[in-house]
Amino acid sequence: MESDPTRVNELLVGLGADVEVVSVGDEPGRPLRVLVRLRSPRPVCGSCGGQVWSSGVRRVELVDLGAFGRPVRLVLAKRRWRCPNGDCAVGTFTEQSPEIAPPRARLTSRAARRATRRVRRWGTALLAADRGRIDGVTALGLDEILMWRHGKYRRKRWGTTIVDARRGILLDIVAGRTANPAIKWLGASTPQWRRAVRWAVMDLSGPYRKAFDTALAHARQVADPFHVVRLGNQMVDEVRRRVQNDTLGGRGTKNGPLYRVRKLLTMAHERLSTDSDAKLRGLLAAGDPRGELRDAWHAKETLRQTYQIPSHRLARRALDALALDLRDPAWSPEMNRLGRTLGRWRTQIANWHLSRVTNGPTEAANNLAKLIKRNASGLTNFGHYRIRALLYAGKPDWTLLNTLTPP
Repeated sequence: MESDPTRVNELLVGLGADVEVVSVGDEPGRPLRVLVRLRSPRPVCGSCGGQVWSSGVRRVELVDLGAFGRPVRLVLAKRRWRCPNGDCAVGTFTEQSPEIAPPRARLTSRAARRATRRVRRWGTALLAADRGRIDGVTALGLDEILMWRHGKYRRKRWGTTIVDARRGILLDIVAGRTANPAIKWLGASTPQWRRAVRWAVMDLSGPYRKAFDTALAHARQVADPFHVVRLGNQMVDEVRRRVQNDTLGGRGTKNGPLYRVRKLLTMAHERLSTDSDAKLRGLLAAGDPRGELRDAWHAKETLRQTYQIPSHRLARRALDALALDLRDPAWSPEMNRLGRTLGRWRTQIANWHLSRVTNGPTEAANNLAKLIKRNASGLTNFGHYRIRALLYAGKPDWTLLNTLTPP
């Protein structure tokens, strides 16, 4: 049994024998403030190895675990040191204690560990109890998300976000961007839930198309208009770079006509001013002697105009005609490739005229999930990442939290 008051305080704080409790502040209505400092010898300079001089004390306030029903703030008095050697690259430095808290942290290490465990425990219980969150889905969107980079060679680890494309609610995240994880998730849902999904929204992704073909065969698939138009813009840019290399024998310069026209080519024609339209046509005449880039630009604009057709039947006919025309061998290889792609996806592209649903809400949910990763300065545990993203972007019913008892 310990009776020394100083040692009793140190045992209650629980940070080890290397930490000295200096004082405890107790103000009514405010957290306890525990002032501590390290019992460490005077260090030496990490650069030159010489003796260092004291340069004052800096106090850092950290959120700590509660004690006896009271919130606690741990105030760590960090000593600053200065190297007197004028030739040394080190000016001043502050002592650190990763066991208490890493640099620039706002929570102590033990408080951060407790918070992490409780978020996953209570978050899992909340998401499991809030079954109404995923009900009423009529349009389902799938999209890939880069979760983190792993290992020495920073290999990418991908996931798939599953989103209510009408309401913009993140339903879940599964590991991997192949068809099987999405098929498994959809297969685990009830048949009634799957039957309610009328529209399956995606970018031009073969794996996600396979997932919908397998698990939601009754739903009509919709290709996201943004990705379709971007495919046309990519085709135009590929033709521009090839023509530039053919005519100039290299990449050209920033003053070349085809480099100066690159942004105008990707803009919608109706958004161009009179001067911009004249500039576009003049630069094409100067740098595109065979008219290949002009033809590619017209094909892209024709693809865009299909989204202005109000009738699904007429849009489907126009898309079929465009895909057939672009596959003509007289056109450039890039236009032929675009024609083949449009031919394979013509049903999904035309279905937008029936559904008027896009993958925009799915992309928005992706951005919210990425924001969680950025705020955490990176996450490498898939379970932690999934729970935090769902709590942030999944719109759970937080009123259920007071009724839960996690296992």
